[in-house]
Amino acid sequence: MHLFCHEQPDILTVETEIVDVRPGKVALAQTPFYPGGGGQLADRGTLGWSGGEAKVVGFEISAGKLWHLLDTEAELAGRAEAKVDPDFRRRMRQLHTDTHILNALVFQSFDGALVTGVQMADDGTARMDFDLPGADNDRLRALEGPVNDLIRQDIPLNFAYVPMDEAQAEHGLIRSRSVAPPPTPDGTIRIVEIVGLDRQACGGTHLSSTGASVPVRILKIENKGRHNRRVRIGLATD
Repeated sequence: MHLFCHEQPDILTVETEIVDVRPGKVALAQTPFYPGGGGQLADRGTLGWSGGEAKVVGFEISAGKLWHLLDTEAELAGRAEAKVDPDFRRRMRQLHTDTHILNALVFQSFDGALVTGVQMADDGTARMDFDLPGADNDRLRALEGPVNDLIRQDIPLNFAYVPMDEAQAEHGLIRSRSVAPPPTPDGTIRIVEIVGLDRQACGGTHLSSTGASVPVRILKIENKGRHNRRVRIGLATD
């Protein structure tokens, strides 16, 4: 699915037509919201119309439509104004970009180690699980400095769609089935590139350059089973 938030991530308010309505949910002709996926939480925000305003509390995809779940049973009609919470979107974009940086460094430093899970949280933290049997946790913790060096370098990010068969043929482009986006109807997959550092498939929202993120801290490293290492990071608040 091609999303407006991928093409225009800085446009957070859109006036649009309501194209379908069910009790407690609506489908829009165009939406700025990211519906969640790949470990990233769905956007939060509001939907305003001539009869009032409602909170957007979730999303579901059915019958080829993206439904916005609302905190009201009111039946909307006509035009609507969709507004994404800017602070929440900014926090998710930072976390998602920073997890890509960490992913790149782990992939390069630990012989192509793959991601086995990712989850971002609304408190400005995220966890990444890597297939790293026998890894030295101190080596992982030492990646905090290089991650922040790359943030400070303000490296631009590029985005493109490539055919799925090409993505599967390029080693390291798809690093985890659990977090890679599904192909679009035209058989392509979205690729996020931190220029000169890393390329990987991803469907979330990201910064336009790494320098738009605050520094991060590696908060904790845990052993999860025989193979996995869980690295917890957080956006620095001081």
